[in-house]
Amino acid sequence: MTMHAPLIIDIAGTTLTAVDRRRLAHPLVGGMILFGRNWQSRSQLTDLCAEIKSLRPDFLIAVDHEGGRVQRFRTDGFTHLPPMRALGALWGQDDKGQPGSGVLKACEAATSAGFVLASELRACGVDFSFTPVLDLDHGESGVIGDRAFARDPRVVSLLARSLMQGLLQAGLGNCGKHFPGHGAVKADSHVALPVDKRSLKTILADDAQPYRWLGSVLTAVMPAHVIYSKVDSRPAGFSSRWLQDILRAQLGFQGVVCTDDLSMAAARQLDGRTLSYTEAILTALQAGCDLALLCNRSAHNGGAELDEVLDGLAEAAVKGHWTPSEISEERRLNLLPRSPARPWDELVRSADYMQALDRLP
Repeated sequence: MTMHAPLIIDIAGTTLTAVDRRRLAHPLVGGMILFGRNWQSRSQLTDLCAEIKSLRPDFLIAVDHEGGRVQRFRTDGFTHLPPMRALGALWGQDDKGQPGSGVLKACEAATSAGFVLASELRACGVDFSFTPVLDLDHGESGVIGDRAFARDPRVVSLLARSLMQGLLQAGLGNCGKHFPGHGAVKADSHVALPVDKRSLKTILADDAQPYRWLGSVLTAVMPAHVIYSKVDSRPAGFSSRWLQDILRAQLGFQGVVCTDDLSMAAARQLDGRTLSYTEAILTALQAGCDLALLCNRSAHNGGAELDEVLDGLAEAAVKGHWTPSEISEERRLNLLPRSPARPWDELVRSADYMQALDRLP
């Protein structure tokens, strides 16, 4: 059987238990996502990441760390990063007699934000952050809100590209989310399944434009837990129409497709019923996702649901209901940083880091 480790899971505490070690060593687990509950201090986070890597050097340690209200680590030296809307706001603030200077300031600030975000995470041993948000700010979505750069897809694309350049300077990949766009629906996909009734033509000409323009620099894409009813009855993350026909074939995307969190009940809705965790993961992988994210299950019933998923996925592979993919595994490995990280004490004294801090809005 081809080795493919598509699962990204979590742990409950700030250190690894024997059960955590067993799960993280499972051949179907390829990564771990960190939350605020896994954080006490920089030294604790660094030790935790080092212990995870000692189990498996090719393990992907990820986090949702965007800036603004979505930032898991905020104390013990971590910089409070601005929400992306603050970068978008700089775009129109030209200096007197210097038309276009706001655009340059905004792009420079975005690069600095990406560099600070990535270099601080990497100094503690984190490999990857699910950022940037490419959703357009239609003023509709409370769950997106100030996480979006702007309403205009051109502004979003240029600021995201600048942020991604900063991430890359510190050795971090990126993840554009939530494909093809979550900004035009009111419902919060954490608790309800939003439906976007616009046509494919309208979505491709507006919300999905950043994915077209950034196709060559995106390392990963996260599909939205949204149904685009004129395109497919399935949510984007379960839809081969969206993932294979549109994202891969039409837009030419070659990188990782990773589901959004499949632990949310709304995220597991398909044809009027709620899928089990295993069914949801299998459906996403069969639709064209490379990685499946299952969060917040480790602390629930001692993580029994996580063990069920591991058994269920292994059984599906043996029975031929799911075929592990060498290409998907190669893509997963491509998310790992290529260069060594700078230790924290060296980082905070470095000229490029201090300069980046000065350029943040």
